[in-house]
Amino acid sequence: MRNSQSVKHRSSHATEKEFGGTLGATCIPIFLPLTVLYLLSVCRSPEASVLKWPPVLPSYLWDPTAFKLLLGWVALHAFLYMLPVGKVSEGLVLRDGTRLKYPINGFHALCITVLLLMLLLSLGAPLGYLFELLVPLAVCSIGTSYLLSFYLYIRSFWAPNHALAVGGNTGNPLYDFFMGRELNPRIGNFDLKYFCELRPGLIGWVVVNFGMLMKEVELRDSPSLAMILINLFQLLYVADALWNEEAVLTTMDIVHDGFGFMLAFGDLAWVPFTYSLQAAFLVVHPQSLSALGAAVIIGLNGVGYYIFRKSNSQKNQFRRDPTHPSVSKLETIATATGKRLLVSGWWGLVRHPNYLGDLLMALAWTLPCGFSHLLPYFYVVYFTILLIHREARDERQCRTKYGLAWETYCGRVPYRIFPYIY
Repeated sequence: MRNSQSVKHRSSHATEKEFGGTLGATCIPIFLPLTVLYLLSVCRSPEASVLKWPPVLPSYLWDPTAFKLLLGWVALHAFLYMLPVGKVSEGLVLRDGTRLKYPINGFHALCITVLLLMLLLSLGAPLGYLFELLVPLAVCSIGTSYLLSFYLYIRSFWAPNHALAVGGNTGNPLYDFFMGRELNPRIGNFDLKYFCELRPGLIGWVVVNFGMLMKEVELRDSPSLAMILINLFQLLYVADALWNEEAVLTTMDIVHDGFGFMLAFGDLAWVPFTYSLQAAFLVVHPQSLSALGAAVIIGLNGVGYYIFRKSNSQKNQFRRDPTHPSVSKLETIATATGKRLLVSGWWGLVRHPNYLGDLLMALAWTLPCGFSHLLPYFYVVYFTILLIHREARDERQCRTKYGLAWETYCGRVPYRIFPYIY
């Protein structure tokens, strides 16, 4: 009874809706899917102009081959998710005092996927055909995210109160459909949100990139240096995320956000089809890259990755074991919750050093596309806006959770992402 009252009490105060409230929750599910199709269509056009309107859509938006590929892809990764390999970790304590268990085998799934790609390549499979199927695959993924979101919304009414996400349990159907009512929807032990977060879309991004590389091979006999760099940079990013998969259990997506259209669409459609725009752009608009230019870009990506990985590792190590020699001497601030906030090391430089590393890598992924078109820079602009928005969400939650201790921390670490700038 106490948990039920707690949910109701917190929901009644959730009047400060995010993402533009009801208006945003109504418009975003319409305009974001259209944005994906628009960007892919522009990417395939000879001009690649984001200012040309209306865009020239492909002659077909639906292809049964794309639907079969998507169905088989999701089924493959659902099977790999359930394999008894890797370890099993517990998530954070839920409101009812329990912890859910999660299989940590995403890196295994990535390795198996790469091996399957190499096998298909050796058998002469036309992997470059993925370029022709990009728009139909995106259409199928968008449709799947809608169907999954409707399923998640309907099933949430059978979930117990303590299993609902506070931010998605407002009583407004449009907003709750968008944000997600249920925090950790599961079919048996199969966690739907956790599966979608790191598997079909994220690994699918790597496969789409490789398909673009193979299409370039078909057209020009060999991949360009720009295409190789983008494939390698983004493969490293995905591999890192899956190698450190356990860290996702403490992220806002898993701990705070319900599973609704926002995450379902982001995981299944937005990530694989907008994060791969640079590779798709290079198929139609090849770019030459000098050795010096490549070295500078590799260096930028290396610096970004170093900041991103070191700061995240420091935070995760401190959360797991604050007495570990690598973090035990770092300065901290005590909070009323019993937790301590780091105010030295990477987290004494800015409040979100991992975001700084993320943005440097995002720029490195875009620079191989040159400066003749705006389209490849969509990712950098979007990602900057996303991280600033996410930082603002983090700020509100931490201020509510830690109170005076957070104010003290902000006084000690005034810059949010960019040192001496923001």
